[in-house]
Amino acid sequence: MPTADKPHRRRRTAVKMAAPITWRRLRYCVSTPALAGVFTRISDRFFRTRDRRRGSSLLLLAPLLAEADSSPLPLFRSPGSTGAQGTDGLHARFLWMAEHVPAFRVPGTHIHILTSPDQFYQAMKARIKTAKRRVVMASLYLGTGPLEQDLVDCMQEALQRSREVDNSDLQVSILLDFTRGSRGQTNSRTMLLPLLQQYSSQMRVSLYHTPDLRGLLRLLVPQRFNETIGVQHIKAYLFDDDLIISGANLSDSYFTNRQDRYVLLENCWEVADFFSDLVGAVGDVSLQLQPDNSVSMMENMVHPYRGNRDDFSASARQHIMEVVNTARMRQDIANSERLTRESKGEEGGGKEDTWVFPLVQMKPLGIQVDEEITQRLLTDAGPGATVFLTSGYFNLTRAYMSLVLGVGADYRILTASPEVNGFFGAKGIAREIPAAYIHIARQFYSKVCQLGQQERVHLHEYHRAHWTFHAKGLWYYLRGHVRPCLTLIGSPNFGYRSVHRDLEAQIAIVTENQELQAHLQEEQEMLYQRSTEVSSSTFQQPDRHVKLWVKLVTPLIKKFF
Repeated sequence: MPTADKPHRRRRTAVKMAAPITWRRLRYCVSTPALAGVFTRISDRFFRTRDRRRGSSLLLLAPLLAEADSSPLPLFRSPGSTGAQGTDGLHARFLWMAEHVPAFRVPGTHIHILTSPDQFYQAMKARIKTAKRRVVMASLYLGTGPLEQDLVDCMQEALQRSREVDNSDLQVSILLDFTRGSRGQTNSRTMLLPLLQQYSSQMRVSLYHTPDLRGLLRLLVPQRFNETIGVQHIKAYLFDDDLIISGANLSDSYFTNRQDRYVLLENCWEVADFFSDLVGAVGDVSLQLQPDNSVSMMENMVHPYRGNRDDFSASARQHIMEVVNTARMRQDIANSERLTRESKGEEGGGKEDTWVFPLVQMKPLGIQVDEEITQRLLTDAGPGATVFLTSGYFNLTRAYMSLVLGVGADYRILTASPEVNGFFGAKGIAREIPAAYIHIARQFYSKVCQLGQQERVHLHEYHRAHWTFHAKGLWYYLRGHVRPCLTLIGSPNFGYRSVHRDLEAQIAIVTENQELQAHLQEEQEMLYQRSTEVSSSTFQQPDRHVKLWVKLVTPLIKKFF
């Protein structure tokens, strides 16, 4: 916050500075948690009255613009839960997560790291074709090109086979975002309509609509920009008992030259059941696509933008957290029974050497499990440990940044160079977004240098000709170990949008399996080998010049992109 002018300065200088200082103070005050809460309460109270009259107001913009990027959340910590640095106490070290989310114990040999877009695409196609019971896919959107059509054709073949050959009841459930999936005349909805029309009893398409896009805001914000308010961002692809968790969407670039991360959990039915139930729960509170391309809500469900906002969020939160809490209690019982059998020598514990923890973040619905657990992981990463963290859009929240810059683990942060940023070469105002990320990276690097943390915190940029970069997650190396024992992988970007606006999900994989650890290390090294480390000279290059107006609007871009 700016300080007042010193008394000895001339009055003319004070007059000149008064307006900017007042504006900066006002902007700071509006962004504080207290004022954000006031704006939200005023807007919500106003809309509870206006909703009854089917009215609307631009006051709804206030809570969106006033949301504060919070400080680190209070840590939940059980006695003795910090564990040891060695792998002997690996489960004990991270088992605190089981107090808050389901803990699935699986063989490490069932988890496979995919490394390329083509591997991801071919793995999905092959499993759709052989699915017998269910295909469940959650993504931001489905593209409209030939590769996406091939994917839809695979679903059609599987559905037809289930009727004519297998005599099975194959069910296909697709969850997409309403705004992104409805963009343009040819879109995700039109791609899926033929399947919905032909296999209506076996096909479900759900379109999640954020409760924050409503009233005049919904009427005035045009297509594409309306996606900045909030979207369904989970990327989970499930085929019978096989599950792929990724940050990749169902679009041609993600199948060809857009680098992401992908993990295949093969024959892990408990984890697959959880994500099937999670996607189903989000689908239940979403708009349902009909064969005539209309949409409607399921019976007794609150409408996301016509109904009361608080009622929708409360209903959706209850529906989704019921899935999380039921699975957690079920796994607690199953894991206790398994440990009892192992202690009696009735069951060997050597094969199931890996734990999978699903983490969900849906702040618009009041769910912030992923945020809490990620903060705890960063807090517990003490001196000597190393964290490799990657995001295609480097925009750490204030809480995450303070944990990274605080005394603790060594950090190697990987982000997109301007030419592999997903917005590089975009049309209109979006073409300046890579420049905004240059400015964000420069601010972060300056902070690192200001704090004298250059030896501990390193920033890297990914380079690859004719590719874009979309990988996200982290790899956690314990002190004295050359291989990671934990990874986070899924849809969150560690930025403001992931924490505050969108629906996100990822998994924490904790493993003692040395082969899986080696594969995780290879994945991490493969990505970082295509990077260069950022230095002060990086930002002196001609292509790193950022226009003044871009710098001024960067705080807004950080909240919406």
